[in-house]
Amino acid sequence: MAAGKDYYQLLGVERSATDKEIKSAYRKLARKYHPDVNPGDKASEERFKDISEAYEVLSDPDKRQKYDAFGSQWDSAGPSGPGAGAGGFTFRPGGTSGGGVQFDFESGGAPWEDLLGGFFGGGGGGRRPAAAAARGGDLQYEIEVSLEEAFRGGERRFTITAPDTCPTCHGTGAEPGASLETCPQCQGSGRGVAWRGFSIGGDSCDRCSGTGRIPSQKCHTCRGVGHVERPRAVTVSIPKGVDEGNKLRVAGQGSPGEHGAPAGDLYLTVKMRPHALFERKGEDLFVDLPVTFAEAALGGDVEVPTMTGRVTMKIPPGVQSGQQLRLSGQGMPRRAGGSGNLVARLKVAVPRNLSEEERELIEKLRSLRAENPRDRILMGR
Repeated sequence: MAAGKDYYQLLGVERSATDKEIKSAYRKLARKYHPDVNPGDKASEERFKDISEAYEVLSDPDKRQKYDAFGSQWDSAGPSGPGAGAGGFTFRPGGTSGGGVQFDFESGGAPWEDLLGGFFGGGGGGRRPAAAAARGGDLQYEIEVSLEEAFRGGERRFTITAPDTCPTCHGTGAEPGASLETCPQCQGSGRGVAWRGFSIGGDSCDRCSGTGRIPSQKCHTCRGVGHVERPRAVTVSIPKGVDEGNKLRVAGQGSPGEHGAPAGDLYLTVKMRPHALFERKGEDLFVDLPVTFAEAALGGDVEVPTMTGRVTMKIPPGVQSGQQLRLSGQGMPRRAGGSGNLVARLKVAVPRNLSEEERELIEKLRSLRAENPRDRILMGR
């Protein structure tokens, strides 16, 4: 190691970093400073050499132990220094054509065996088959549902503006009649940044989106991406009892997949539209029910509105304004079966513009019941 260089600083990790953290840091830096990503950039090439050297040492438990003990002179403490070929990996800064960095992989090269499978996408210079084109992403929208729709359920057809499969190329990204060719960036592997038969990182190639093939001529409508933004009709099934915040899934109505792959799903978040008459609380419905002074005092049968029509409810004598009476099974349907309740909140309607006869009768009632309903609260003060 060149004087003054710290392997941990080069990878941007603490000296206590785990093997997983060291590997993750190297992967990130390798993608950034890879010679093929920065052609002609000598500074990036030198940085790539340094981080590769640092990883080669810190990923080997024996070498790391010696480095922690002896620092830059760690390779003098034993036969396995940088470039010695230990562990099946040889780092040669000189490289071959173009002054690049050369790697030699030999059989049984731990810890590079596990790294080859997940990091480089293949071993011994082999090429992994092209990855399947990525499934389309899911879409999130909001849907306003009326209380009547939530009560009865059913289907709703509406229009959204979202990515849709290109009508010209049908998702391939190729102009009609054009051929699909091997991607020159990943050499058909579909993986990351291809370099000398390997792929840096486990991500899909950003040139071909993981398919390993690109169109010889891009579609003029979608410019090769395979989808366009446009309005499209969607039909969603609204289940009985759906409530605020519930999510409805419409399979296959999300963003189209890359190059003809399956589309994602559409998720609709339910927003309940306020109702003019009923207030909903979960599976129960509440309604304010006006009653006359006489009905409140004497009781009787009154009609109550429900989601399915009017029903008759018995008012007991002496009910008070604000008192609640319950009608079982007249609320919202439950997903598991049955229904909630309808709660009638009684509101005593005081008559206005009394006739002379009405006034005389009420005055007589007041004289007969000389009680003060405020006594209880006044005495408590």
